[in-house]
Amino acid sequence: MNPLRQQRWFASLVVTLIAVGVVSILWLDLWSRRRHLQNTSTVTGWCLLVVILALAVFNTRKKLSILPLGRASWWLKAHVAGGFATLAVFWLHTGTLWPAGGYERVLAGLFYAVNVSGLVGLALQKLYPPALTRSGVEVIFERIPEEVASLREQAEGIVAECTTVTASGVLAQLYLESLDWFFRRPRFAMSHAVGSETARAWLRNECASITRRLDAREQEYLRKVAALAEQKVNLDFHFVAQTITKCWLLAHVPLAAAMIALALWHALVVYVYVL
Repeated sequence: MNPLRQQRWFASLVVTLIAVGVVSILWLDLWSRRRHLQNTSTVTGWCLLVVILALAVFNTRKKLSILPLGRASWWLKAHVAGGFATLAVFWLHTGTLWPAGGYERVLAGLFYAVNVSGLVGLALQKLYPPALTRSGVEVIFERIPEEVASLREQAEGIVAECTTVTASGVLAQLYLESLDWFFRRPRFAMSHAVGSETARAWLRNECASITRRLDAREQEYLRKVAALAEQKVNLDFHFVAQTITKCWLLAHVPLAAAMIALALWHALVVYVYVL
């Protein structure tokens, strides 16, 4: 195991042990209180609220990346471990998986939705960043349409040059029949979303089919177009991966904000009318 992986494994272990230790201490404290017939809902409620607010700080940490507030990877691991810890504290607080009462069910539904979306985000973190790095392409999301248009223009220029130099329109005709569709906009969104190689397989099959109908000179031009198409496959993957990541944030953050707002209102109501 290389030093970087060892460091990551150690960080995950430390954060996990801290989360398990905190939950265990809380459970022992609740067990002691219940033995003495004390009300434990207040303790678990405030603990849950504090942990949720602490998890919300992670979003603030990402916006303040220039400040020396520790490594983002540690913050992410703490965020994940804290998310799992909230499940345990939530069940200790409610005493059930699904509470009674309309308001409580809305709050519980938001809580579970935030946790599920968090698990989805964790899966995206494991799937997309390494694959994007392996693609060898770095591109800002807003520039992807411009980059795709540039590749299309280059491909069309190569095809036009081939037609002029070889006095043959075969490559141009075959390009219009298949590859023109591919260069128009991002394609194979579903296969890119799950990390499939469908786009590359399709491209290889199309180029092999076209090659058989070209002479040696035209095949040289086709290889240039194929190289541009390979670049576009990488751009398409970036477009899909970054789109999904942005959509996930648009779901996870508002759900978390709504849950926190209801949790604060719940704490205020309990403090005013119950305690």
